[in-house]
Amino acid sequence: MQIIEVKEKASRKAFHQVAHKIYEGDKNWIAPLEVMVDSAFDPAKNAFLKHGQGTRWILRADNGELIGRIGAFINRNKCDTFRQPTGGIGYFECMNDHPAADLLFDTAREWLAARGMEAMDGPVNFGENLINWGLLVQGFMPQGFGMPYNKSYYLHLFENYGFKIYFEQYTYHLDRGIPFPERFWKIAEWVANKPHFRFEHVRFNNLEQHIREFTHIYEEAWASHDNHQEVDTEDIRAMMKIAKLIADEEFIWFAYHDDEPVLFFGMIPDWNQLLAKMKGKLNFWTLIKFFWYQKIRTITRTRILVMGVVPKFQGSGLESAVFWHLDKIMKRKPWYKEVELSWVGDFNPKMVAMYISVGGVHTKTHYTMRCLFDKNASFERAPMLMKEVRLLREERGNSIQAKQEGVGSVPESDKNHS
Repeated sequence: MQIIEVKEKASRKAFHQVAHKIYEGDKNWIAPLEVMVDSAFDPAKNAFLKHGQGTRWILRADNGELIGRIGAFINRNKCDTFRQPTGGIGYFECMNDHPAADLLFDTAREWLAARGMEAMDGPVNFGENLINWGLLVQGFMPQGFGMPYNKSYYLHLFENYGFKIYFEQYTYHLDRGIPFPERFWKIAEWVANKPHFRFEHVRFNNLEQHIREFTHIYEEAWASHDNHQEVDTEDIRAMMKIAKLIADEEFIWFAYHDDEPVLFFGMIPDWNQLLAKMKGKLNFWTLIKFFWYQKIRTITRTRILVMGVVPKFQGSGLESAVFWHLDKIMKRKPWYKEVELSWVGDFNPKMVAMYISVGGVHTKTHYTMRCLFDKNASFERAPMLMKEVRLLREERGNSIQAKQEGVGSVPESDKNHS
């Protein structure tokens, strides 16, 4: 077998060909736009590469046949927020062949280890976890936009190499033809009309203000996540610019307490229902298809990407109130028949409970897998939000400070736990 790093046009083309070969005849697979995949590895198009690096490879059999591919990347803003410095692998595709998969994983691992990493997560994306994150293990159906699809045997390839489940990701679906529970709507309306609260959808001509508002909410609402970092305004600006291209401004909401932004909610149309017609290509003819199918309202599903509430207002019913406001929008757009609630991690039981409370039906499960390079290290799954994370940070901070002051080495317990 021959592993080849992607560096020029021919190998980039082969990188995309691998996926089409793997999924030939699979009606559930929707080819992502090739330009979007290539952009993930292009410093001029992926803002995350300014504080990281990434590369990718294709794998050929001895007879020259394409049999696999993989990408590897390091986000320097996030990699050190775990016990082991952790990189990522993604865009993995492979024939049902353990030696081939092992060679792909080995190549990525060696590249990451040479750059100081001691673990790798996968399959993940080089960017926010809203897009292309996780290994599908339940719900093998056409996926919503940004939700990854893979062959069922991939789980065995990952587990055989030594990957273990770091956390589980659940996706729920709402049939808009089934009304929410009456009690839910009463609470939602009551909260939506409480004094001092107001709800507004975004205006794309006011992005800079929204960037500041989102940054405030992010720093408050996601501070307890295990890989939280100080927000990079340029990353948020890049994310908002993407949202401007793929979202409907009436699907993105802020809630305010007086003038303080306290909730962010983001939902997009399921563009995969159109991309399925384009076969991954973006050219004159596929654009004509795209706009035609959009005009005849082919998209019948939306996907909720993200929802965050600052801690002091969590549990106050703001999430329900957003649905109350959004319902008025959806009634004006009756061609949307279904809402996908994706995804929520098993480390966030409050959000799981919220999705169930609105009538969400669990339809899909993805795994974020982690492989520790030291096979003797003790593996731990992602901690539940809040307390465990703060204790971990305090412990790591004290250890680093002690080492810098020369009063002792990093404890063995810090070296041997994920």
